[in-house]
Amino acid sequence: MADTSKTEERRAKVREVRRRLAQEGPPWTRDREADFETVTVPERDCDQLRDLLISEGAQTVVEVGLAYASSALAIGEALITVNPPHPQHVIIDPFQESAWSNACWDLLRSAGLDSIAALMLTPSSIALPQLLAEGLVADAAFVDGSHRFHEVFVDLYFLRKIVRPGGLIVIDDDWAPSVRTAVHYYERNLGWTVIPDTFPSGTGTTVVAGPQARPVTRCKALRLPDPSFEPPFEEFRAF
Repeated sequence: MADTSKTEERRAKVREVRRRLAQEGPPWTRDREADFETVTVPERDCDQLRDLLISEGAQTVVEVGLAYASSALAIGEALITVNPPHPQHVIIDPFQESAWSNACWDLLRSAGLDSIAALMLTPSSIALPQLLAEGLVADAAFVDGSHRFHEVFVDLYFLRKIVRPGGLIVIDDDWAPSVRTAVHYYERNLGWTVIPDTFPSGTGTTVVAGPQARPVTRCKALRLPDPSFEPPFEEFRAF
């Protein structure tokens, strides 16, 4: 009973920080118009991410990109709810100090999640190979880092070796052509499959800034094949 009560107290603390962030915004933002509203993962998407990780019983999660910590708080809530013996949340964000003034990491600390989270202040192209060399095995990953095609592609390359066979990789901003194209390679050539209805169209939407502003569905969840495989050299499906 004591353990259950403690878990619920920790969940309530995280939920309160998440509520304040969604309703009041972060205590600090970059000097860009509507930066929080544009950058952060919407609350409903975060709820769906949390529920997906809980249903999977995730114990170890890798996250690329911290930004305003909305998704990180949801991942932390999921790990506390699953309550494994050794929950682990590895976050990679080389700009948390220089561009974000540690405001987002401070939010995680205020929620008490620094006890299960580790922040790597190096580019994902360096951090992910390091985690692989250290033998980290994750149940899931959330990818919201650089949106340049080659950097998304490299993130996914290493994550497919870190996330266990049959595990999950969730992509933010799948609407972006650079992100969607990188993901499509892994779907076409390496057996990644979309988990339908995880982020239903029209429920987790945002408006993309610029002359082509429009509602978009942001997130996509994919399951890795089990067992994992490497395609033959001579086999390639254009993407």
